[in-house]
Amino acid sequence: MYYGFDMGGTKIELAVFDEDLKPVWQKRVPTPKDDYQTLLDVFRNLTIEADEKLGCQGKIGVGVPGIVNHQKGTVFTTNVPAAKYKPLIKDLTDILQRPVKIENDANCFALSEAWDAEFIRYPSVLGLILGTGVGGGFVINGKVLSGKNGIAGEIGHLNLSSQGAKLIGDTVPEIICGCGKPACFETYLSGPGFERIYAAYTGKACSAVEIIRLYQQGDSAAQQHVERYINLLAIFLGQILTIFDPDVVVIGGGLSQFNDIYSLLPNVLPQYLYGIADLPIITQARYGDSGGSRGAAFLNLTD
Repeated sequence: MYYGFDMGGTKIELAVFDEDLKPVWQKRVPTPKDDYQTLLDVFRNLTIEADEKLGCQGKIGVGVPGIVNHQKGTVFTTNVPAAKYKPLIKDLTDILQRPVKIENDANCFALSEAWDAEFIRYPSVLGLILGTGVGGGFVINGKVLSGKNGIAGEIGHLNLSSQGAKLIGDTVPEIICGCGKPACFETYLSGPGFERIYAAYTGKACSAVEIIRLYQQGDSAAQQHVERYINLLAIFLGQILTIFDPDVVVIGGGLSQFNDIYSLLPNVLPQYLYGIADLPIITQARYGDSGGSRGAAFLNLTD
């Protein structure tokens, strides 16, 4: 059995999958944010419960909302202060009495999608999250690429390119990203960035859902905004695809629900790619909220 923990700021979910990668059991509990020992106890209690129900000791993977330093065995996460800079890998390995693999939640999202029955035949998959922030994960031959410092896939923190700056002009003010640096692509392509660009050009504060509704109703300002956003997304992806050249790009997060992305982006993206490049498959994520725990469980598939 494969046990996948998705540790979020509000809940910890354990999902269990059998050898055929079918879900067999799942449970969610609130996340203890401020006490590290209580947090460890939650993992222990859920694991014991699963072991007893299923009559086995499953292999364990954990997805966390932050950066995992595999050299030090520590995690950096602001959503769960109790775990910040703690040796979570060693402590969980000790308390659960079995090996534990931990990865960033965006990497787990990408891994979940890469092991989809339709995509497993492709050697390389990019998971792209367009949500409150912009995150990503690289999967090669069914295995996450973490990087030396655990930051592979932190693609939202690439700096806005000269092409991108020219596209949006001086109308949209530069802001400091949550990472502490100015003009990250995340500040423009995330859900809040989508809304910020629209407000800068129209003077109207609207939610992403409202902007998309206006676009679908034929509103000219919303249509101009979507055209501008899709071009900016294409500029961003053009850089990532030139470096990684994946077979598949799977998009998750709130903005992935905007279905026109999948028809508009392929028409714009080629002009920003290396000349001989063919487009990868670009598609919406299959697994939604369950992708985190599913991908965490699948961290043990390539042992």
